Amino acid sequence: METTLGENFKKIRKEGYTEDFNLRQNCIECREGAFEIFHDEFQIDKIFRFEGMTDPGDESILYAISSEKYNLKGVLVNAFGIYADPLTDEMVQKLKENREP
Repeated sequence: METTLGENFKKIRKEGYTEDFNLRQNCIECREGAFEIFHDEFQIDKIFRFEGMTDPGDESILYAISSEKYNLKGVLVNAFGIYADPLTDEMVQKLKENREP
């Protein structure tokens, strides 16, 4: 049985990924912009991919992200259409290099 986005979200929270990251053009941010973390300042620890059975709009990716520099762990949820967003090449590569084939 497949797990849902919500189930994995709860599980990853229990593992200490408590920040909510937002994707920006050249960084991820949290705490309403108090932290801007660039591609070389974070790592993607885990990735969970969810495909909507009937609605492509339900497709999303849950990233478990940590930043040793800022001592932060959190999550980023994004749609599969992430590459249509205006991201820097470094951010696109960072998010792509950690995806499962």
